[in-house]
Amino acid sequence: MTDTIIIPNRFRGPPNSGNGGYVGGLFSLIVDPFSRNETEVTLRAPVPLDKPLTVTRSGSSASITENGTLIAEVKPTTLELELASMPQWDLVSAAATSSLSFTESIHDQFPGRLGLHPTCFCCGAEHEDGARVFAAPVGKLVAAIWQTSIDWASEDGLLPIEYLWTAMDCPGQFAYMAMGIRTGMLGRISAKVHKRPMAGEPLLVSAWPIQVDGKKHFAGAAIFDASGRLYSEAVTVWIGRRD
Repeated sequence: MTDTIIIPNRFRGPPNSGNGGYVGGLFSLIVDPFSRNETEVTLRAPVPLDKPLTVTRSGSSASITENGTLIAEVKPTTLELELASMPQWDLVSAAATSSLSFTESIHDQFPGRLGLHPTCFCCGAEHEDGARVFAAPVGKLVAAIWQTSIDWASEDGLLPIEYLWTAMDCPGQFAYMAMGIRTGMLGRISAKVHKRPMAGEPLLVSAWPIQVDGKKHFAGAAIFDASGRLYSEAVTVWIGRRD
C-alpha cells in the first residue's frame, strides 16, 4: 500500500528539513496508529519540508521516500532503556536560563543567533511557534520544564503523539554537548508512549548519554509530570561527531 504525507515548514529542525523527533512521531503512526507498542524510526536522509513524501507499507513496517530517495524506515521494536531518575522539578526550573538554546553563535552557520538551530521546532528559541523545549544541565543529565499548550490538543484534548516524540529529540544531543561532545544529526529514534498527557499540562523532559559506539552516540530521554508519572521514553542515536 502507498500513500503520501507532507511535513509543513513549521515542524523543521535544521532550516530546510524536518525535526527528527516530530517526523519520527508522525511516521510511527503509519505502522502503529494507536501507539500501543514501541516503534523505531531510522532517518536515512534529511526530511523535505512542504513536499509530498511517498509512504510504502509492507506488513508491519513502512518506508518513506521522495522522488526515489529513501528518507526514513519505520518498524516495530522492543525498547530497552534503563531510565535515569527524574530530577527535582525546582532544580530543572532554576537551570533553564543556562540552556544552550539561549547561547549565541554555537553553530558557525548562524553567527549571532541563539542555539544550535535557532528556529528548530523543538529547541529553537527563535522559532515563531515552536515547542520550546529548552533543556539545560542538571547534575549528570539535561532537563527542561516543558509548558505544553492547549492549542496543540487533539480532538480528545490530549497531547498528540508526535509532540511527545518531538520533546525527546534535541535534549539527547544537548546531553552530549553538556559533556563537551558535539554530535552530528539524529539518525534514529525509538520510542514508547505509555500515556498521553492533557495538552496544556506542564511536563518535565530529561535526557542523558548512554554510550558511544564508533560514530553512534546513544542517549535516553523521558517525559514525566510533576508527580513523577512517566508518559513516554525514547532512545535516540546521533551520528558522527563535530568538534
